[in-house]
Amino acid sequence: MKKLERRLSVALLSLGLSLAASGAAQAADFTPCDDAASKPALAGSLCAVERVAADPSGLAGAPKGELQLFVRKFPATGQVRGQVWLVAGGPGESGASFYGLLPVLRKAFAGFDLLVPDHRGTGFSTRLCPDEESAASPGGTALAGAEWASCFQRLNENPAYARQFSQTNAAHDLKRLISSHRGTGQSQTWVYGVSYGTQLVLRTLALGAEHIDGVVLDSLVPLQDDATSDLSRRSLTTDAAGRKLLAWCDGYDYCHAQLGEPAEALYRRVLARFEGDPALQVAVPGKNLKRFFGASLDVPDAATRIPYLLKALEQGKSEGIEDMKGELEREAAVLGAFPQSPPSIPLVSIISGSENNLQPGRERDAVRQEEQGLLFISPLPGLLIEPGLPLYPRDAFFAKLPPRLPRTLVIQGERDAKTPYDAALRHVAALRERGPVEVFTIADGAHFALWTSSVCVEKGIDAFVTKHPLPPPCRTVKVRMQH
Repeated sequence: MKKLERRLSVALLSLGLSLAASGAAQAADFTPCDDAASKPALAGSLCAVERVAADPSGLAGAPKGELQLFVRKFPATGQVRGQVWLVAGGPGESGASFYGLLPVLRKAFAGFDLLVPDHRGTGFSTRLCPDEESAASPGGTALAGAEWASCFQRLNENPAYARQFSQTNAAHDLKRLISSHRGTGQSQTWVYGVSYGTQLVLRTLALGAEHIDGVVLDSLVPLQDDATSDLSRRSLTTDAAGRKLLAWCDGYDYCHAQLGEPAEALYRRVLARFEGDPALQVAVPGKNLKRFFGASLDVPDAATRIPYLLKALEQGKSEGIEDMKGELEREAAVLGAFPQSPPSIPLVSIISGSENNLQPGRERDAVRQEEQGLLFISPLPGLLIEPGLPLYPRDAFFAKLPPRLPRTLVIQGERDAKTPYDAALRHVAALRERGPVEVFTIADGAHFALWTSSVCVEKGIDAFVTKHPLPPPCRTVKVRMQH
């Protein structure tokens, strides 16, 4: 890994001299990645590092400077039809979240080069705290121990530097990358974004990004000014998705027969027992059953365990919790198996608090009171309170729709616990005023459909790219017939 970092530094120096000489934006050359042999998923990948303006929007108030952007390319085999830019979510996730999903992406975008940038502040791109978030630091690219305090102190002492890592500046980065790496002739350019990445893609289009033939938005976030579904209301979104799961059990003969009563009634009794049973509490991560089940909703096959697990928990049996934890860890490993996989928590805090919190003055007691009436919750509303880092003011692009859209496909799961289905449809209705938008529904789908419903997504994207009719609403969850 140190060898790769040294090579990136050399590439940056070379690129900086080229930019200084020409005064124009030039695409960095892709060369074989030094870590391409470290994992099978990285085989044949090419790497490039570009140096970009640290504050292209000019809004941070920091002295002029430059940052580095890392991009990994997975060339197509055979005849190349074009390229696809894969825009990760988060905020805070690097492009590494796509590496384990390459087999699906290659089928969905057959014949396309796959280009995977690390957003500013993530992965091998310039980090908010370069020392503490270095792959060579004690916690690797994740903060650990005393690194939390030193990182946060540095950012609070230099708020202008922290404000350079804004969503609009990241959108300027993506716009530049797409423009500087354009194909030639009949080559097509597509952009795929997931979750926060959908918001970033739309802001990039709002900035006037051109020469994009199509867009795929996986788990489309709500409109930024949708006061029913912003991040401060994430637990309400999670609870609604969880209740849909319980309703599914009530309507499915086998599941209902196993419980013998409405799933919600059983769950409420389990919650009451859980409060007074230390043995059950120890078995659950964080001793918070509502939060554990809320997180489980992100993995559909694990989520279908919940109704059956409730029956066991009512009897004081917690063994199924370990099985579910193991399943969640195995699924998450697909996304987090690389050195730059850990998300940048400082970046998550800064962008989330600045862009997507419509209740900035909310107090912790209000969050606790809200959670008491819910069955499934998220930790996010509590984390938004007193972020401890310098936020930035919203700019003119907050909640602004692109002036026009290319052909756009929205892929949305009906049981998404992070980006609510109804809020996504409201967003789609607004976007349709700017261009053609189609919706592909995953009937039992969760967040990040490419990961959680890959078979459906592969078929949906391929049909859209090749201009064939979309498949009907898709289902991928295996019906669970036993505890």
